[in-house]
Amino acid sequence: MLSGRILYAVHNGTYVIKFVGEVRVPLCACLEGFLDRMFADASLHSVLIDLTETTGIDSTALGLIAKIAVSLKERLSRKPVILSTNPDVNRILSSMGFDRVFIILEKAPAINEPLDELPFTEPSQQELTRNVIEAHRVLMGLNEKNRNTFHNLVDMLECEERDSKL
Repeated sequence: MLSGRILYAVHNGTYVIKFVGEVRVPLCACLEGFLDRMFADASLHSVLIDLTETTGIDSTALGLIAKIAVSLKERLSRKPVILSTNPDVNRILSSMGFDRVFIILEKAPAINEPLDELPFTEPSQQELTRNVIEAHRVLMGLNEKNRNTFHNLVDMLECEERDSKL
C-alpha cells in the first residue's frame, strides 16, 4: 500500500507539484509521465514544488525533482522553487546540492489552490529500474559527492538491466 501521494495544479503556466507523506520509487513512474507532459507544455513558465507535507522521500524521487531543475534551466534559464518546512527534508535537500539548483524556501504561505492527484499506475519492473537509473544519473550530475554516492548503484542496476534482456 502506498503511503504517499503526488498532487498538482497548473495556473497561468505555473506548475505546482505537492508531495504528501512518504514519496518512494513506486510513485515515480506516474511522476515521470507527468514531467514529460509538463515540459511539452508551451505555456510552462515556472515550477513550484511543495514538500511541506512530505514526511519522507527517497533518492529516486529526489532525482526526478532534480530533473525538474535541470530541464527548467535548459528551457527557461530559471530555477524552480521548493517549499519545505521539515528540517529533516531540508537537510537531505542541502546534502544533495539542491540549494544550488533550486530556490528553497523554508517558510512559506500555504498553497490554497485546489490540487488534483496524479493517478497511480503500477509500473513494471523494467519501468521501475529505468526510473531509478535515470533519477540517480540526474543526481550524479549535480555534484561530485552525489556521483561518488550513487555510481555503484547505477552501475549495478545497469548490469542487472542488461542481464535481464539476454
